[in-house]
Amino acid sequence: MVKGPDKASSELALIQLLPNMLTITAICAGLTSIRAGFHGNYVLAVQLILAAAILDGLDGRVARLLSSDSKMGAELDSLADFLNFGVAPPLVLYFWVLEDMPSSAWLAVLAYTVCCVVRLARFNVSGKAKDAPSESPYFTGVPSPAGALLVMLPMFMSFAFANAPILPGIVICFYMVAIGFLMISRIPTWSFKTTKISRRNVKFFLVGFAIVGGAVVTNPWSTLVVICVGYVVMVIWGLIDRGRA
Repeated sequence: MVKGPDKASSELALIQLLPNMLTITAICAGLTSIRAGFHGNYVLAVQLILAAAILDGLDGRVARLLSSDSKMGAELDSLADFLNFGVAPPLVLYFWVLEDMPSSAWLAVLAYTVCCVVRLARFNVSGKAKDAPSESPYFTGVPSPAGALLVMLPMFMSFAFANAPILPGIVICFYMVAIGFLMISRIPTWSFKTTKISRRNVKFFLVGFAIVGGAVVTNPWSTLVVICVGYVVMVIWGLIDRGRA
């Protein structure tokens, strides 16, 4: 008697689809941020990109917790990263302050986006390589989520201090291209994924996390400015630290 296909292998528990559902939600947030930026709702556009970044940090971890990692999920995650961190931020910036500039402003958008997709492609290839180093404390170049946060720093500064663009458009163009080059650079940047904390320091970490969380809730834009500046300091420190090694 020929047995039918094993049900266990052809069906998935609904909860195992949760990581992919988070990724799809992030994609919807990224697309909606572009729409919000096009209609001039820049605060909402930035908030949606930040939400997509949070979802990006959750989906992979949830997949590992549920043992539901899949090749499709990995591809979805990479495509979501490109949309949310390589396409949405520069387009929102373009709608915000660059749209009325000459076509050279659009070249800055293209440069940033191409740098982001190259960075993601390099990351995917290095992750699949057989001799890829495991548990490295550093990324090569600025990761795309961090690049998206950094490239939106002029908007954070505007929302926090002036409620209007405080940098000339041409400066923002050069800044956008510079962040793109940082993503494809060989600069070592700290990897949060491999960071470990000793048990005796956990209480201090949790207190610090609560303080930062409270600051984000009560004064989000100023806090994001501080976080971006702090990240740049960490990148510089990483360069100095690797130079000493």
